Amino acid sequence: MKFSEMPYERPDMSTLKEQFAALTERLQNAPDYAAARAAFLEEQVLNKHVDTLFTLASVRHTIDTRDKFYDEEMEFANSAMPQIQQWQDSWTAAMLASPYRKNFAEEYGDLMFVNAEIERKAFSPDIMEELQQENELTQQYGKLLASAQIPFEGGVYTLSQLSPFKNDPDDARRLAAWKAEGQWYKDNQKQLDDIYDKLTHLRDKMGKKLGYEGYTTLGYYRMGRNCYTKADVEKFRAAVVKYLVPLADSIYREQAKRLGKQYPMSFADNALMFRSGNPAPCGDADAILAQGKKFYEELSPETGIFFNTMLDNELLDVLSTPGKAAGGYCTSLWDYQVPFIFANFNGTQHDVEVVTHEAGHAFAAYTNRDRVPYSTVWPSMEGCEVHSMSMEFFAWPWAEGFFGKDTRKFLYSHLAGALTFIPYGTMVDHFQHIVYEKPDLTPAERHAAWKELLGIYMPWMKLDGEIPFYSEGEGWQRQKHIYESPFYYIDYCLAQTVSLQFWAMLQKDRANAWEHYMAYTRQGGSRVFTELLKNAGLDSPFEESCLRGVCETAKQWLDSYDLTGIE
Repeated sequence: MKFSEMPYERPDMSTLKEQFAALTERLQNAPDYAAARAAFLEEQVLNKHVDTLFTLASVRHTIDTRDKFYDEEMEFANSAMPQIQQWQDSWTAAMLASPYRKNFAEEYGDLMFVNAEIERKAFSPDIMEELQQENELTQQYGKLLASAQIPFEGGVYTLSQLSPFKNDPDDARRLAAWKAEGQWYKDNQKQLDDIYDKLTHLRDKMGKKLGYEGYTTLGYYRMGRNCYTKADVEKFRAAVVKYLVPLADSIYREQAKRLGKQYPMSFADNALMFRSGNPAPCGDADAILAQGKKFYEELSPETGIFFNTMLDNELLDVLSTPGKAAGGYCTSLWDYQVPFIFANFNGTQHDVEVVTHEAGHAFAAYTNRDRVPYSTVWPSMEGCEVHSMSMEFFAWPWAEGFFGKDTRKFLYSHLAGALTFIPYGTMVDHFQHIVYEKPDLTPAERHAAWKELLGIYMPWMKLDGEIPFYSEGEGWQRQKHIYESPFYYIDYCLAQTVSLQFWAMLQKDRANAWEHYMAYTRQGGSRVFTELLKNAGLDSPFEESCLRGVCETAKQWLDSYDLTGIE
């Protein structure tokens, strides 16, 4: 079914309450495993339908945040979801206490019980009001960013539409674009500060209500962390500072030489990889999707079928339009067993990475669409990001069709960008640990903490106040995950480290690399992250040797890469 034809109707809460209660009672009173299993499978269908309705409302809302109907439906969803979570929690408690738990584990695996126990640690009816308020605040933040109308060179642009100017090879124009964007954030900073201050205290309150020290422990539970701890993340952070920051620093020093700039450079100059301009797609949106089709059809039979399903059913919305929410994502429409990709094409290298990155997520979900329970279609977040970040590298042999004359630029900047991203992403995570350990920090103190971390993780950034907002240690407020999905961002860094293993394999044997990729992907979310890696013959990013190894291999490639003739 095409996305435009998928029907939406607001779920009736009283009916849902009765349905969840009846299924829970059936499970609790089941005379045998067959009866318990039948209730379980019906509960799966009900949950998938509810998820599908709310996902349809959310996607259509992000496509046009000005749409009054879906704006009101999201307000309803923000209030309804915590109530539904309460009914689901009762079901989960019954599953965990079921005398047939062993039978369920034998047929469907024990991970759903491991994750269920974690979910129960992250929820109580006592925090329903706070969850509703959190939803409302994150929606306010998203709508604020989507509402941006930034004057520039006689036109008016959204945040996404301004992005190409921020990479313009003309120094004055590029700097002006960064200043214009920074000024918009400065003009709206009071609201940005207020929303985040409320979110921080709200989350701290939730953590304490559930008996934790504050939000950090609750945040880890909400992220479904089931195989690593805060100590493991701290170990990874230390390895990033030890191995990746020096490598990233050398990349930016070489960049400064190419640009004829003094190191360290401003945010605007760091955004320009080559004096002649950053790599750009050689075609428009239709051409990029056509090359994406060619890539996936030639990569494997499975990926070809998948991508044509996406195209045929309107499951990609990629153009940047007025009122559209910022960013990009992939989600699932469970009733139809298909994923959906949302993005904002803006004429930059990022457009191609949407077709590879977000479609990497989508391919993994499509591959595992029949899994039961449906919670094991997707792995945990860091596991999901491996699918997407690695798929970007598998597209390298098709890069010329995406980038034409800029292909050599792209290959260099893509690898360099993957390496320089990890220190930034790790800094985002470190910042959030500071914030939730000290929830009473003032907005000014939060900005100061971010500025201090910039000196540790991104010493190549000149903080001279030339560009409003960014140069003042306030740039974290443009990172949606910090507001909307606390503690998510380290998942990207862990996954990027794994994706660099795939990149290294691809330099030697593409068929072997794809075999490992499919060995990883076919597992869906049936195992915890570290087991998924082990089963696919991959190293854990929590081992220091992993990051050290990928840095050594990448440095050799970058040092030997021929940039002759590229300005």
